[in-house]
Amino acid sequence: MMSVRSSQRASSFVSRSALALLLAMGMLGSAGCGHEAHATPPPPSTQAVAQQVSAEAAAAVTAAPAAPAPVPATFDVADLAQRVTPVVVNITTTQKVASGGPGFGGVDPFEFFFGPRGGGGGGERSPRPERPMARTALGTGFIIDAEGFIVTNAHVIEGADEVKVRLADEREFAADIVGRDTKLDLALLKLRGASGLPVAALGSSEALRVGEHVLAVGNPFGLGHTVTLGIVSAKARSIGAGPYDDFIQTDASINPGNSGGPLFNWKGEVIGINTAIRAGANGIGFATPVDALKDIIPQLREKGRVERGKLGLLFQPITADLGKAFGMDTPKGALVSDLEPGGAAARAGIKPGDIVVAVNGTPIHHAEDLPRKVARHAPGTTIKVSLLRAGKPLEVTAKLDQLSDGDGDDGDATPTRGQKAPAATNKFGFQFSDLSGGGVRVDRVTAAESELSPGDVILEVNGAAVRDAKGLDAALGKLKPGTVAAFKIRRGKVTRFAALPIK
Repeated sequence: MMSVRSSQRASSFVSRSALALLLAMGMLGSAGCGHEAHATPPPPSTQAVAQQVSAEAAAAVTAAPAAPAPVPATFDVADLAQRVTPVVVNITTTQKVASGGPGFGGVDPFEFFFGPRGGGGGGERSPRPERPMARTALGTGFIIDAEGFIVTNAHVIEGADEVKVRLADEREFAADIVGRDTKLDLALLKLRGASGLPVAALGSSEALRVGEHVLAVGNPFGLGHTVTLGIVSAKARSIGAGPYDDFIQTDASINPGNSGGPLFNWKGEVIGINTAIRAGANGIGFATPVDALKDIIPQLREKGRVERGKLGLLFQPITADLGKAFGMDTPKGALVSDLEPGGAAARAGIKPGDIVVAVNGTPIHHAEDLPRKVARHAPGTTIKVSLLRAGKPLEVTAKLDQLSDGDGDDGDATPTRGQKAPAATNKFGFQFSDLSGGGVRVDRVTAAESELSPGDVILEVNGAAVRDAKGLDAALGKLKPGTVAAFKIRRGKVTRFAALPIK
């Protein structure tokens, strides 16, 4: 808008200048200058001047680069709500559960008022058969296909024996569960007998900017089709909900019953699926990015489940101290701490101590980005993994294995217990001893902020293998004050790296 107005003002200014030029030329021509006037070439025609001015104006407009269309500071919220509400649905699920007996939550109403049946005899009470009860839950969803495909959260339909969906026009349909993905907490439903339904437009969560207005529509507390307005407070939030946390944070009011509902941008496009709220924190809600939904919809429709690729490695975040230990100016990427034997990463030549900085050219800014980037690819896909190894860039290709539901656990983190030997004390804030069978065990940590813990087994120091306490002593003696050493350790069954600042 601003660039168009500027162009209009520029054209208007040029037009006025052209008119003044023409008038001036007319006045000079009528005044005359004797014989010298006849020696001067005749003034250009009005058409020629107009053409020249038009060309200059066009050049001026072309030279000014067009600014991106700005997001309006205000827009017609009522009009937006009216346009998007028809694609939002209210979901009611019913689950059959066994009660302890008839009526009143398992209490017999006769016995509640008059005592045990059978004349107050005092004998054993005869067992009563359990009575099935119906437990209901509420949620929200939105239509992504005119034939009745609905997206919602997986936890909305968890354990449901019956799912009913009510549209904005009050029509109600039974729905079947087509597929679900518990890792992203998303599910796909199909309405029975529905057709010709309005469809939600899916936008881009990647293009979404912090500060943009968003509109949430849902069924909070059973109050169907409630509209709340807010902004995008943050992106890429990790809240510990799962392995692929990448939430959009918003202050648009989200409450129980909003789960599975759409979060719209100001254009009326779905950019997120409202999924979680922060307990005890008003004004903070979280939505799953719509780009993650678009990745899995085809698999949910065709298979009812999602198959993801697996790289087969363990990794950890890079702290500031670890970054210094590995020679990085800015800590970024994911530090490979261990490999699955024979897995995709091992076959590709990735090693512990490598730092993954990109997947298929997409940067890994934070360690938690890695599983999300890898999981977007199907098993059998070949990906390019960009690494830093000893400070030098390296690129490898890896053919992904299939991720199973049990993958991703760190395993037993109980410290390995070895044979206790007399502890040797050092100036680095920890005590250690030889471990039966080889290796060095950390017995005690005296430094207040050390990344080492009692029970850790030290495997390497700055890439050099450590086989016994004598070897560790020698390695520690080579460390220079003011540097940071990278210790490769085994903690329980998990291998990882710990940084040790040298003072």
